[in-house]
Amino acid sequence: MKQLINNLKGDKGIWSFVALLALFSFMPVFSASSNLAYLGHGTGNTLGYLVKHLAHICIGFLIIFWVHKMPYHYFRAISKVGLPVVWILLAYTLIKGTVIAGANASRWIQIPFVGITFQTSTLASLVLYIYVARYLSKTREEAIDFKESLKELWVPVFITLMFILPANFSTTALIFSMVIMLVFVGKYPIKYIGIIVGSGIVCLAFFILIAKAFPDSRFFSRVTTWGSRIENFSTDKPDEDNYQIEKAKIAIASGQIYGLGPGKSVQKNFLPQSSSDFIFAIIVEEYGLLGGLMILGLYLLLLFRFVIASHKANTLFGKLVVVGLGFPMIFQAMINMAVAVELLPVTGQTLPLISSGGSSIWMTCFALGIIISVTKKDEEIEEELKVAAKREEALQKLIDAELNAQEETQQDYSIEDKASNPMDAVSNK
Repeated sequence: MKQLINNLKGDKGIWSFVALLALFSFMPVFSASSNLAYLGHGTGNTLGYLVKHLAHICIGFLIIFWVHKMPYHYFRAISKVGLPVVWILLAYTLIKGTVIAGANASRWIQIPFVGITFQTSTLASLVLYIYVARYLSKTREEAIDFKESLKELWVPVFITLMFILPANFSTTALIFSMVIMLVFVGKYPIKYIGIIVGSGIVCLAFFILIAKAFPDSRFFSRVTTWGSRIENFSTDKPDEDNYQIEKAKIAIASGQIYGLGPGKSVQKNFLPQSSSDFIFAIIVEEYGLLGGLMILGLYLLLLFRFVIASHKANTLFGKLVVVGLGFPMIFQAMINMAVAVELLPVTGQTLPLISSGGSSIWMTCFALGIIISVTKKDEEIEEELKVAAKREEALQKLIDAELNAQEETQQDYSIEDKASNPMDAVSNK
């Protein structure tokens, strides 16, 4: 075990907080999967769901280990090549999205032969963040031309969002917000950012108008759901989303300060998506306010480590990659918690590293692997500087020793003439 830990490079704080979140996830997932077990095969046996979650976590950590061994600057070129591939996957997902539990789930595709469903928007967001970081680091020494940036930066961004928006508005809004944050950190001119934000709002309004004009089209079927969720959030009309929120609030209120205890949740039997979208409510019910604050604290500590890693990165691309991949992870966690306490409408965002689900866990681990690769590179540079300093110190000691030896030799063989006869010094020797 000690040898394995020594082989883990990069920021040990990030490794620690990620491991704590992953370990904590097993009990809530095991407990909250009971309703899925009853609905699935009527036995209530959640062991299969626990083993499945264990497999997802183990594969996720293998992804982190494999990715963090790669130099992070490789992803600079991969993002440019991978963006068209992502567009193809998103288009295929939009057209051929699979059906999960009888419901339209056009944000997932099923991987052939293995039967695993995969949410392509999670992969698209990672590739897009790295692509934006690549562009900003490439143009840092140049005066940004808005027309040129439209072609190289914003057209790819809007094409990606265009493929995600019909099936998933919350993910589209999150990605667009994080891209705006990233370009702001990358010192993209603020006046241009204002134009882009305005253009995004206009494009969204245009999309909604088209959806209203063609209400029966399957590409616009989610628009009605968005509107009803926002309306119900503001008016508290009874519907399915309101039912979820009410059960989540009951679960949180039941937990009080210390919780009912691990596995003793009651609302997990009534709350839909209790093991994924609303798992935070189950955590608070079973572990109380202290458990909820502990989870919040772990995410904030992870954010703190991301800030430190970004500050210590030796390249602008590395700094932007840490911000672009790390901050969305924390914001997604905050959105999930905010939905559970009805600070935001129902969005369908999972709790990273805790909610059940393969593609969400794996893409989160992929992003963490890249971030740790950035911190690993910084450690390697520091180690090289330390080795170089030690070599210079050792070389200086050798030089000093050689000079001292030469001085002693010169003193031993020096001939000092103190006699009146010049030949006395030679004859005495």
